[in-house]
Amino acid sequence: MELIQSFSVDHTRIVPGIFVSRVDHLGDYSLTTYDIRLKRPNIEPVIDIAAAHSLEHIIATYLRNDPDWKDDVIYWGPMGCLTGFYLILKGNRTPAEIYGLILNAFRSVGDSQAVPGVAPENCGRCLMHDLGMAKWYAKEFADYLEANADNNAIFEYPKSERLITDKGQHFYDS
Repeated sequence: MELIQSFSVDHTRIVPGIFVSRVDHLGDYSLTTYDIRLKRPNIEPVIDIAAAHSLEHIIATYLRNDPDWKDDVIYWGPMGCLTGFYLILKGNRTPAEIYGLILNAFRSVGDSQAVPGVAPENCGRCLMHDLGMAKWYAKEFADYLEANADNNAIFEYPKSERLITDKGQHFYDS
């Protein structure tokens, strides 16, 4: 089987940031999947599950209500590894072009008085939320983005080189 695109990123070298994970061209338009990485994989502790769930609700609500972006938002949700989130937008913008959107979305968490959509009718695990920790993670990430705004490493994936033999075997750099 072919290795999927997100597994070709060198997770030993990735830092928190905003990255293009993939671009899908669908007829007349494109969909871009962004990796919004809050934690260094396999190094930092992952995002607490209840906090990630709250961040999912708060930021999805923010994105889908932002007057400049709401029509382009397709999806916002956590990564299975709990080191970040995926954002899918219509179009093909660079990570630097969505920097302000992401920064403002994470800053908005600090103003939240409650997590939206937590009634049993609205949420599949309505008791698994932690607004206080969501605010902590959001502030940590927003502060990091601001401190590293001029650092290209927060916008460019570190790629692993894949050597492929004549027989199709994959070897990875170390």
